[in-house]
Amino acid sequence: MATSPRLLLAVLLLFASAAAPSVAVKLVVGGGKHWAPNVNYTDWADGHEFHVGDWLEFDYEKDRYDVVQVNETAYAKCDGSSPILSYSRGRNFVFRLNTTGRFYFICSRGYCWNGMKVSVLVRPAPTPPAVAPSSSRASRARAAAGVWRWAALTALVGVAVLAPLPFRV
Repeated sequence: MATSPRLLLAVLLLFASAAAPSVAVKLVVGGGKHWAPNVNYTDWADGHEFHVGDWLEFDYEKDRYDVVQVNETAYAKCDGSSPILSYSRGRNFVFRLNTTGRFYFICSRGYCWNGMKVSVLVRPAPTPPAVAPSSSRASRARAAAGVWRWAALTALVGVAVLAPLPFRV
């Protein structure tokens, strides 16, 4: 089944005109050193900003390490006996930061004492800067131009989809 060039053009124009949404980020815990002993995860976390919607990816050796989410007290004591969440299957674990606040993670297999613990502070998702309202004649003209731009783009997409091409496909 062939895809219509007009449809491809319409989709391309649509994506090109869309505003860029704020994008969640996937961060590999520890960077290139991954989730392993003797890594300074405090320095790693201090070098990043964490926002609601971001993802933490823990990459580790299968059957050797695990990822355990704990509270602040258990984090300080490297105690994984009452986890909020525990994951030990596979080679990696991806965790979505779905709310603001501090999250604590440790390895419960004895490696926490060798630095396998990380704490991240999650902030609200960034919002795009607001445009200050203005009643000036120039700002009204810019707003009107924006409306006309969208109308023209819509017309172009309509023509691209509906008009016959001047050559054979």
